[in-house]
Amino acid sequence: MPLRKTNISVEFDQACKETDVDPAVFERLITDICANEGAKDASISIRFVDDKGMIEAHRRYLGQSTTTDVMSFDLSDEFEGRRSFALIVNAQLAKRQAARRGHSLQAELALYIAHGLLHMAGYDDADARQAEQMHRLEDLYLERNQFGRVYFGPK
Repeated sequence: MPLRKTNISVEFDQACKETDVDPAVFERLITDICANEGAKDASISIRFVDDKGMIEAHRRYLGQSTTTDVMSFDLSDEFEGRRSFALIVNAQLAKRQAARRGHSLQAELALYIAHGLLHMAGYDDADARQAEQMHRLEDLYLERNQFGRVYFGPK
């Protein structure tokens, strides 16, 4: 599917040493998701953190003292047409999960980014049916952008 006309800017902050991939490889995936999920004019900020950084963010923003894979925030101003999203991605967890699941760190990070952006588009994984729908959509976007199926694994 060709990318729709967009005005999407992406900024990466590598706050940990775990990301040994060029974050630019995620830009097409991000643009594809945003363009097809109603955010054609958007500013996306993605910060890669380690477990400690994620626990700190999880505690600060959600009052939980645990780690997680990704946290996403809609920082959009309702009076401005441009959407603004911030994602915090746990690169240390991604490295462990990629090794455990037998795929690349790049693919696992792409999964977390897709998951966070789909939450910003209104998808939820609160129950089993919604989670399956969301994970199938993640794999569709990941496959379409050359990361392969990650959540449900290869065909």
